[in-house]
Amino acid sequence: MYPKFSSFFKRVTIQLDPALYPDNPMIVWENSRSSVPQEGFEVSPALMEVLGIEVDTRARIIAGVWQYVKAKKLQNPSDPSYFTCDPPLRKVFGEDKLKFAMISQKISQHLIPPAPIHLEHRIRLSGNGAVGNACYDVLVDVPFPLQKEMSAFLANTEKHKDIEACDEVICASIKKIHEHRRRRAFFLGFSQSPVEFINALIASQSRDLKLVSGEASRNAERERRADFYNQPWVEDAAIRYLNRKPAGGNDAPSSTL
Repeated sequence: MYPKFSSFFKRVTIQLDPALYPDNPMIVWENSRSSVPQEGFEVSPALMEVLGIEVDTRARIIAGVWQYVKAKKLQNPSDPSYFTCDPPLRKVFGEDKLKFAMISQKISQHLIPPAPIHLEHRIRLSGNGAVGNACYDVLVDVPFPLQKEMSAFLANTEKHKDIEACDEVICASIKKIHEHRRRRAFFLGFSQSPVEFINALIASQSRDLKLVSGEASRNAERERRADFYNQPWVEDAAIRYLNRKPAGGNDAPSSTL
């Protein structure tokens, strides 16, 4: 069903003869049912290069960007909520990749409200007829069958943005909870038995230090005892050490035990 002819006008002003109507010579009619979201926008040169259009509605412009991404196969296969920006899209969004939910926000700076079209027509109430004839060719936006579905889809996109923001807040809160639990366990253990807690902490830090420095397999306490060097491998290791070629000169020992 096509809209009424009056729906294409936002305001109609009728100026009457002040001599005949001195009290109220001007009548203004405002179209209160004008749908603002369906108004057209002029697009920036960068966006015009991508879509090939000059004026269109926000819903159709966003749908055009989605169709462009689909046609160019720019959607990220590992994360379908993102798409990669090719050089024309990089001029529009200024990023290498972007979330689909951010298109509506990012594209606003490329939409310019068009200047209103003023049509002036003079009516002669007496005489032979009108002052003159005029014909105007004006492009108007006629709703198409998928308009409601697209509007609902865009509304859901805005809701998804709110849900993602809530998810980020929840994740940050969970991280803070885990951090507070670790700190509570630390101070609780220290308050119950400070000496044992400090000794256990030092031992744990010592093990971590040995593991990081590559000394986890060494036992310093055992190496202090003489029986450690009475093992069968010690003599062979000493011979290998004494027979190896010196790095700095010929004064290093080269004899065997």
